[in-house]
Formats: sequence, structure tokens, C-alpha cells
Amino acid sequence: MISTASVHGIASMIIQVEADVSNGMPSFEMVGVLSSEVREAKERIRAAIRNAGYLLPPKRITVNLCPADVRKSGAGFDLPIALAVLCAHGIVPPQKPGHTLFVGEITLNGALRPVRGVLPMALAARQAGIRAFVLPVENAREAAFVKELAVYPAADLSSVIKHLNGQTLPEFTTINIEETASDLSAGVDFSQISGQYTLRRACEIAASGMHNLLMVGPPGAGKTLAAQAIASILPPLNEEEMLELAGIYSVSGLFAERKKQLYRRPFRSPHNSVTKMALLGGGRIPRPGEISLAHKGILFLDELTEFERPLLEQLRQPLEERQIRLVRQAGTYCYPAEFVLVAAMNACGCGNFPDREKCTCTPRQIRQHLGKISRPLLDRVDLTIEVPKVTMADLLSHSENESSEQIRQRVIRAHEIQRKRFAGFKISCNSRMRAEFLRRFCPMSEGARKCLAEAYEELDLSARAYHRLIRVARTIADLDACEEILERHMTEALLYRSMDEAAYRSGV
Repeated sequence: MISTASVHGIASMIIQVEADVSNGMPSFEMVGVLSSEVREAKERIRAAIRNAGYLLPPKRITVNLCPADVRKSGAGFDLPIALAVLCAHGIVPPQKPGHTLFVGEITLNGALRPVRGVLPMALAARQAGIRAFVLPVENAREAAFVKELAVYPAADLSSVIKHLNGQTLPEFTTINIEETASDLSAGVDFSQISGQYTLRRACEIAASGMHNLLMVGPPGAGKTLAAQAIASILPPLNEEEMLELAGIYSVSGLFAERKKQLYRRPFRSPHNSVTKMALLGGGRIPRPGEISLAHKGILFLDELTEFERPLLEQLRQPLEERQIRLVRQAGTYCYPAEFVLVAAMNACGCGNFPDREKCTCTPRQIRQHLGKISRPLLDRVDLTIEVPKVTMADLLSHSENESSEQIRQRVIRAHEIQRKRFAGFKISCNSRMRAEFLRRFCPMSEGARKCLAEAYEELDLSARAYHRLIRVARTIADLDACEEILERHMTEALLYRSMDEAAYRSGV
């Protein structure tokens, strides 16, 4: 019996492959709820074994992959199936279940090709008590990130057969994860942004509490540059978060994108022509979408109003639940999607509103433009800021702007305050607080309470927007190292609800 693994969503489970050889009409049957690519493996395996120099007698071969009630998909079963068949013919010695994990796709000449999802498989193997992993050479570095697991890369089927017969493959050296991490400050720096002090402050608050942010303003005001700079002030991932995110990229076949920036939070910026499947995930063999690839990081939607409205409405549930569930005939696939939504848009079609001297749009056109963003979606945005045009004085100013490194230190201190506050709870930051925790963790002064009550009535806030306002005020107080939310914190939080103001829409 040969041990291998199957990926379902971003999790993996151990699969046992067994083979039986008996007299009868020569055949090669495989059972165990198999996808088409797994069923096709028998043709690849026959040719690979023959080209490796081994002849199989004309007998009836039956291969079973258990548990039988779990659907198996992917080409990674080629190697374990081939070894199970060779074991049944006595070419390789019987393997003790749970001793070594085997994964790999086999070509017709016996070479091993890389497969997706190796990191989750390695984690599942370690959890199951397996301590050795034989896999293609290209996947070795990925599996080596899992400690307490001996990784043996193999180039072809013949090498694996020799390994099982006593000629041990060289073990892949375990990687020092810290040495592979790149500079967290790489990318756009806030010092490159001229002026826009209110925008810079909003970005700092969004990063400190992991709040969703919407920027509205004319073209060339620095919205895209600010969104890219937010990634440079986010705190690094911890080891648990790093492995979870690396597992998502492994399942997607994009692990190479993460191996040099393991501790940096992702920044994903899909074009407005993105499809539903590419954004949310899915496919014949389901894979994570952009919202899952942005897990623990930023999903930036530039030109928000150019995205199809039905597609934007699909984000509402993941923004609340921090995950996406894809229900398919083969089962339910659950992918994490705990991302920060950062979006940018123009206030009208020409981009100049509310400057009526330059705006050429009619009031109806402006209402239609703003109406592309629904109120339920706006309710899920914590901070909304109007970004003005950059002035000539800002462009000509030679004063040094605050760098991302300086801002990141304040953001990290705010995250440390939240980590201590929520110790013992499954909460990572202020934006993830459930409504029942607000009274406990968000004490307010009398002035702040009165300010909030007045805003609720005047701005006609929903209950969701009311709770999000408190969370933003809590983050601003954390940046000031204040235990209590003061009136100035609540007042500043209200400044970032401009899209909720009736005056904004009535002004058209």
C-alpha cells in the first residue's frame, strides 16, 4: 500500500493506494471515485514502466484509491499508482502505510513533472505522522518549508524504484525561511506621494485596523500610487499566516510568486475585465480566485465603477464572512478570503466632479455613475475619502515626506495593541470585531457617544455602518495609544464617511 495525498480546497488529506494482480483477462482497472485525469493515468503508467525497463506480465490489475467516498483529481496520483502496481508485481518491496508520502505526475518516458498543492500535502503528511516525502525535483523547495519532514526529490520513476530498493535518494536540505524573505519595504514608498496628507492619514488608519478603503477623486490625484504604497506599511505575516497563504498559492500553482516574499502581505490588482471565476475562484477543478490570493493582504480594484455591478455585488458576502464557499457537484470548496478591499474611482464620468466649472456631466449622468456602487457595498467600506487634485505647491515642495518605514512602525505598534487586546479570541484586528465585542473593547467618552448619536441620525447610517464607524474610531484611538475612544477620534472617523453624506449626492 502506497501513501499519497489529495487536495480539496486548500486542505489536504492522506490517500492510500493499493493494487492487486490476479490471473484472468489482461486489464488495468482503477476504482475510488476518480476524475478523468486520474483515470487516464493508467496509460501514462504503462508506458512509463515499460520505458523504465520493467515488463509487466499480462495479468488483471486492479488499483483502489481509498477512502472511496472522496473524489480524487489531479495528476499527482501517477507516481503512487505506478509504485503500487510495481509493489504488487514484486518489483519494489511492500511499503508500510504512513511511512512515506509519494506524489508526482509521470510522463511517458518516466520523468516526473511537478504538481500543484504540494505544501498542503506536506503539512497533512506531518500532521499524520509521516516523516518522508518523495516528489518531483521542481516541488522539493516547496515541501522543504515544512519542518520535521525529510524531502527526497526524484527526477524520474527509475530513481524512485532504486530508492525503494536501497539506493537512497539525496535528501533536500531544509530551507531557512527567514533567509528567503525579501525586504518588506520593497515597492512604492509613501515618500513618493506629494501632498495628500489626508489621504496618507486614511491609508495609515486602513493599514492599522485592516479596514476597507474607498478613494474618490479626479484622475492623477495619486489614488493608485497610494493604494500600492499601503502594501509597504502593512506589518509582516506571522509564521502561521505565512504557511496558510503559501498553501493557497501552492494550490493555485503560483508558489513561485511567494517563495521570495513569504512574509510580505500580498497585493492583488485585477483588471476591471476580470471574470467572476477569476475573481471569486472556481473552474472544472476549482482553484482559488483573486480574493483568496489576496488573503491577509490587499485586493485593489482600480476604476471601481468600470467593474460590472453584479460582479461587485458578489464581493459582499466574502467581505462579511472572510471566506468564499464554492458549491459544486463534486462537493463544497471553501477558500479563505480575509482581505482588505482598497478601491479607487472617479466621482463622475469625466472625473472632475464636484468641480462644477470643469465637470461636463449632467446631474443624471453623475447619479448614474455613483449609482454603480450600491449602498449595501458602501456599507462594507470602513473609510471613504475624497482625494483632491494635487496642487502646484505640493509638486514644487522640497520638504521631505514621511517614509513608509516611519508609518509602518506606528502601524505595527497599533497591531501589537490589538493583538494583546484580542488575545484568547479568534480576532486579528479591529475591523474583524463582531458587534457583541464593541461594548467590551470600545469604551467611549461622553463626547464621543454624543457625536456618534448625532451622526447616526443626520447621516442616516445603517446598523452595519454604525458598527464600522466605532471600529474605525477604535483604530484611531489605538494610533494615539488611548484606551478610551475620545470625541476627536470619533470626529475623525466621521470624516471618512463622505459617500454616506446626503449632501454629496444632493449636490449633483
